[in-house]
Amino acid sequence: MFVAGLLLVLLGALGILGALFGSDGSAELLGMDLSAFWIFIVGLASGVAILWGYSIAKFGVRRGIQHRRESKQLQELSEKLDKVDEDKRREVDDDRI
Repeated sequence: MFVAGLLLVLLGALGILGALFGSDGSAELLGMDLSAFWIFIVGLASGVAILWGYSIAKFGVRRGIQHRRESKQLQELSEKLDKVDEDKRREVDDDRI
């Protein structure tokens, strides 16, 4: 998720940079002749791609952090359960002797 978000952010930034530095007063974007309307649409799509990519990346990071937190809690619970199980086995062994 994070990588997909970063890719969208990079594509949007590339579109904006291409519009800023690629056109020299004429309606040209990355070597293609475009009308002002299409230049606007490209800028709008680039902005949406950046926002969408940022949202996806943020969601992916949150999900990864939550997964690690849950995994850590499960590991701690597993260790506690193993300790309790070991203590019960010792009690049973002590009762047999």
